[in-house]
Amino acid sequence: MNNLERAKQLLNNNKTCVLVCGDKVYDSEESGIKPMLNFIENNINLKGFSVADKIVGKAAALLFVQAGITEVFAKTISKAGTEILNKFNIKFEYDILAEYIVNRKGDGICPMEQAVSDTDDPNKAYLLLRAKVETLKNKK
Repeated sequence: MNNLERAKQLLNNNKTCVLVCGDKVYDSEESGIKPMLNFIENNINLKGFSVADKIVGKAAALLFVQAGITEVFAKTISKAGTEILNKFNIKFEYDILAEYIVNRKGDGICPMEQAVSDTDDPNKAYLLLRAKVETLKNKK
């Protein structure tokens, strides 16, 4: 079983994001882009890893590029997410292709997608997403 197949197998109702490279496995039950932001912030080396994720939009795709992910499986992926993965030559598979990722209320586009809508630069995207997370945290 290859890394991506193993990541897909480990993705379940509790896990939202699973990363596999050989015998190394990282996973998370957190929603949205939090898992990838946490892995990146904690300087976890994910170069060469495969990831299985429940929802992949442009924001997550840019974080995958930033982290050095080599292949992706998404239960649901946005068109903008596929464009980023294609642009950076990251192989991907998915179950459902969506026009865009919706927000938690279901009444508009995800705020993380909006935050990175004007950039394809993974470094800039990371900074924009960190700022957006802080802004949303302070609104609560």
